[in-house]
Amino acid sequence: MSVSVVIPCYRSAQTLPRLVERLVPVLTARGEAFEVILVVDGSPDDTWAVAEKIAATTAHVRAVRLSRNYGQHNALLAGVRLARHETTVTMDDDLQHLPEEVPVLLDALGEDVELAYGVPRTEEHGWLRSFASRSVKLAIGRGMNIEGAHEISAFRAFHTYLRDAFAGLVSPDVNLDVALSWATTRATGVTVEMDERTEGTSNYTPRMLVRHAMNMVLGYSTAPLRFVIYLGAACGLLGAVLLGVILYQYFSNKIQVAGFTTLASMIAIFSSAQMVAIGVLGEYIGRIHQSNAGRPTYVVRERSDIDAHPDLPH
Repeated sequence: MSVSVVIPCYRSAQTLPRLVERLVPVLTARGEAFEVILVVDGSPDDTWAVAEKIAATTAHVRAVRLSRNYGQHNALLAGVRLARHETTVTMDDDLQHLPEEVPVLLDALGEDVELAYGVPRTEEHGWLRSFASRSVKLAIGRGMNIEGAHEISAFRAFHTYLRDAFAGLVSPDVNLDVALSWATTRATGVTVEMDERTEGTSNYTPRMLVRHAMNMVLGYSTAPLRFVIYLGAACGLLGAVLLGVILYQYFSNKIQVAGFTTLASMIAIFSSAQMVAIGVLGEYIGRIHQSNAGRPTYVVRERSDIDAHPDLPH
């Protein structure tokens, strides 16, 4: 099967040449048509200059530059929509995802598997980052009812036709895994080797991962609204129980004049529940406003395609 490899690039001027140098021979050895799409996501360094040079001198490589930093998944979506081959692979730009493992993902695809995730043998991140990552995946699985969410990673391979399910997606908050879940449930995890990061630091902090989880759940699910309903029901039940206690004390002549502690606790509980409900509803209203305001998913500033270099062998 022919393959398009999409790589979102941010602050990766040092790693891109080595990544492409290792990736192209691996894809060439498969004997199928391929392309590599480098999507530079508004990187403030000279990543675009490096990507443009690689595209100008290396067959099968295309470079795309977004107008500003939109986020990893927005950049991925831009690349996926430009893919021209039967299958699409996404991978990071820091060489943690080994180019030599791409065939492992591609070989996992078939009639019964439309989406394959690369699952590392060992966790390379610190405990805090790992905990945040697991929390994000739990939020995906529970909040959006996605099976196998614990196997989700940025190292993916899928049949390109799956993108038809989100062809009309226009949102400033994008998650490729949620969008892919609209198209298929035939997903699997494949154990792959991964390397440690050798250049720079991860752009995903635990705080950003939590924010990413909130964007996914609030942007693609009504689970928080259902939670508010359950929270309201629980508070109502608690209020009914306390009312029963008060009535019992009243009719048994055990009620006391002093009840400030109970009253203050009840006010705090119900006020907190109301604030949670208002906050959740406010988030949804804010996202509706952003959507109606017409904020783009991404804007392509310029691109450098292999079609512009007919002298290179394809």
